[in-house]
Amino acid sequence: MDRAENDIKKRLNRVFRETFGDEKLEVFETMTAVDIDAWDSLMHVVLVVAIEKEFGITLNAAEVGKLENVGMMLTTIKKHTRK
Repeated sequence: MDRAENDIKKRLNRVFRETFGDEKLEVFETMTAVDIDAWDSLMHVVLVVAIEKEFGITLNAAEVGKLENVGMMLTTIKKHTRK
């Protein structure tokens, strides 16, 4: 993982901690909603909005639909922040 990817992961981890109110939460690439009890469909929307705000990006519906795990989130954020 390069420096830019590491920065994205740290920022994304902070978003997860703030969104789910858990300062000990550590994201990993295969993490899904199954891994966090509070991660339901409503919290997924809250999480996506928080990600968009943190990274200054706008995700379209197709992209949001593909955010099945943290790894996909990292890939999508990286794609948007390279522009």
